Amino acid sequence: MNGSESDDQRWADMLRRLADFDRRLQGGFAPAAEERDQRLLERTRAWAVAPEAEQPDGWLEVLAFNLGGETYAVASEHVALVMPLSQYTPLPGTPPYVLGIVNVRGRIVSVLDLRVLFELPNEGLSDKNFLAILQGPEMEFGLLIDRVLGIRHIHRDALQKQVANLTGIRSAYLLGVTAGQWTVLDGARLLDDPGMRVIVE
Repeated sequence: MNGSESDDQRWADMLRRLADFDRRLQGGFAPAAEERDQRLLERTRAWAVAPEAEQPDGWLEVLAFNLGGETYAVASEHVALVMPLSQYTPLPGTPPYVLGIVNVRGRIVSVLDLRVLFELPNEGLSDKNFLAILQGPEMEFGLLIDRVLGIRHIHRDALQKQVANLTGIRSAYLLGVTAGQWTVLDGARLLDDPGMRVIVE
């Protein structure tokens, strides 16, 4: 007898004892209690197999945010910090998508405006903008965010890898698109791209 059958037998024995106890209390047969106990046993069996059916690796934890009127996300494993954008220093001679630099806990970090890079509507800056600090082994930078939506979980199998209306530079950093049309960025590819590196002298 394997472990699963042994557990089922123990549950069945316990439930039979509960049913006998109910019958003694009520002085007769209690079909409603028996049906309830059977449903409990079936639910317990379902819980026992659930971890095998749903592997943790199937889910991706992401930071979701609004950017240029669209919803984006990036795997939280690449996000070191989310902070309000209080002030920044423009950096002359950098690409247009480089907003400037900020001081993050004593480190100078460049700020990238993906609205410019992805050619999204740009409504300027406000006191509600945030930075998501992406960090990898060799690179660190901040992504400008219009609004933080929070941490979400996305099933990897539900991501569309190729989307007809998503072309150009955005497709180069695409991990996938959700059924709700969230663009999930490939954080590892962003952090490995030498074009995202800003040399601060």
